[in-house]
Amino acid sequence: MIPFPEANEYNPYYEPYIQMFKGENIVNALANGVEEVNRLVASLTEEQLRSAYAEGKWTIKEVLQHIMDTERIFCNRALRFARNDKTNLPGFEQDDYVPFSGANERDSSEMLIEYNAIRQGTITLFKGFTDEMLSRIGVGSDNEMSVRALAYIAAGHEKHHVNVINERYI
Repeated sequence: MIPFPEANEYNPYYEPYIQMFKGENIVNALANGVEEVNRLVASLTEEQLRSAYAEGKWTIKEVLQHIMDTERIFCNRALRFARNDKTNLPGFEQDDYVPFSGANERDSSEMLIEYNAIRQGTITLFKGFTDEMLSRIGVGSDNEMSVRALAYIAAGHEKHHVNVINERYI
């Protein structure tokens, strides 16, 4: 089981994401997220998936693509930190990614295939880290964070967006 991160292992911005899974097995939470996202996307029409809840907001497909893009970035950081890479990794501007994602033109079933592959890779990656690797600290976006914190952040980031979809889109 991946230990719960200490408060000094991540930027306070991520506190709400991490706290969503306090006391839970984060690998199981990542696996449960797969089921929840697949169920959610399968329950919506292509028209609903291309809709936004307000002018200027992302569509559900764009949110799904954002979850995938961000998880890839978090996993890259986790791998580099686990391998003791001391490079200050750059951040990314999420709002700059969305217009170039082509998410609304993609078939939702193809997006789910990609999402499922990414999540399986995430689970496999984190399960392969030793306790020592999980506790290593690196710097991303000028903030220190541990490998294990990134597992909780990835799960919490997704859960945050699924909650927003359920509350505001449908």
